[in-house]
Amino acid sequence: MRRREFITILAGATAYPFAVSAQQGPQMRRVGVLVGGAETDPEMATRVATFVQSLQHSGWIVGQNIAIEYRWAGDNNDSIRKSAAELVALNPDVILSHTSVGLESLLRASRTIPIVFTVVGDPVGAGYVDSLAHPGGNATGFTVLDYSIGGKWLELLKEIAPRTTRAAVLRDSGVSLGPALLSSIQTVAPSFGVEVRPVDTRDAKELERAITLFAQGAGGGLIVTGSAWVIGHRKLIIELAARYRLPAIYYATPFVADGGLISYGPDYVDQFRLAASYVDRILKGEKPAELPVQNPAKFELVINLKTAKSLDLTVSTSLLARANQIIE
Repeated sequence: MRRREFITILAGATAYPFAVSAQQGPQMRRVGVLVGGAETDPEMATRVATFVQSLQHSGWIVGQNIAIEYRWAGDNNDSIRKSAAELVALNPDVILSHTSVGLESLLRASRTIPIVFTVVGDPVGAGYVDSLAHPGGNATGFTVLDYSIGGKWLELLKEIAPRTTRAAVLRDSGVSLGPALLSSIQTVAPSFGVEVRPVDTRDAKELERAITLFAQGAGGGLIVTGSAWVIGHRKLIIELAARYRLPAIYYATPFVADGGLISYGPDYVDQFRLAASYVDRILKGEKPAELPVQNPAKFELVINLKTAKSLDLTVSTSLLARANQIIE
């Protein structure tokens, strides 16, 4: 389905806040949606529209038997926490949560309202659920990745840019998965002959200074890990990589669509589709504690050949053959 159709679905959904439930009778169910991103971000709009469309396929029609209240919290953690509190105060039947910060904020505000989460790393280690098989509380959902993907990122960066001998790992220090991901990259780095250096990404000016300093040495490359802040500042990060001619691998497809070199990660749109199935089951009476947390089932490798050419990189036929999408 084209993005314009997705946005049409989303626009229709936003026309029905919780207030209409009083006019529609007792069958109207209420769903909150907490998004760690901007409503104007095409990628985030597509993900949420996919969620709404998937609910429709399960028989939940906005304005007829379901009302949806959105909070587009952007990439600011304080805004995400505030938006979480607002949604909990509305006491919906279930809340869809996006990002670890969003989930943590919702759990602090309520241990009774059912929550379905997406794009969350290590929910067991962070204490959000008891286990993947038996979440045990009021939250369940879909993890974003496991730690081993960090090594895969370094492997792919080295494959597309063999001259890379140093890698700056861009990470949001406020994300619980960050330290473990960095460790997984550092563990395999010696086998690829690469020196790894972490760079925190909570402030745009500091990030620019750090990348400028890092780029002064030879053989540099970037590994960009995920967070709401990173997705909100992806154009800045892509611009810095281009300015200093740094080959970079990203955790999600939108970076490559916007001019980044290569990405490898879960299909994030698919996570929102799957989340709708859990919301449907909860609305029909199942408990989050009984629904297992699921790891990603679909991964995407995307390569931007135009960016590769600008960096004087020759992409091997083997790598091209493994790509799910090639941007020329």
